[in-house]
Amino acid sequence: MSASIHQEIVFKASPSRIYEILTSAEQFSEATGGAPAEISPEVGGSFSCFGGHIVGRNVELLPNQRIVQAWRPARWPDGVYSIVKFELQEQGSETLLIFDHTGIPEGQSEHLEPGWKDNYWTALEKYLD
Repeated sequence: MSASIHQEIVFKASPSRIYEILTSAEQFSEATGGAPAEISPEVGGSFSCFGGHIVGRNVELLPNQRIVQAWRPARWPDGVYSIVKFELQEQGSETLLIFDHTGIPEGQSEHLEPGWKDNYWTALEKYLD
């Protein structure tokens, strides 16, 4: 049995700016409080965020529109991945980010759901101000 998370967030920035932050290790690290990040800009490339606490691979990168990743906390058992999708839709001078996190192992979504808000969305909003 697996769980999923769906969230929609509006950012005061263009889709290209949000895409850039999510796919640039330097900018992602700055946006999330300086925690080390390594993010490959290539499909199939690996990423590591928050000092290695989150790891995975880029499954699909459609510049300024969509990012799909095989995603896992490092503490999950080896080989266990979930899928995260960031869909970026332009809304005038803002961006609607439609976020879906699927394939979450049972019992894990309860702490992941607020974690996305606290560690990603709130951090990005502050970074963009």
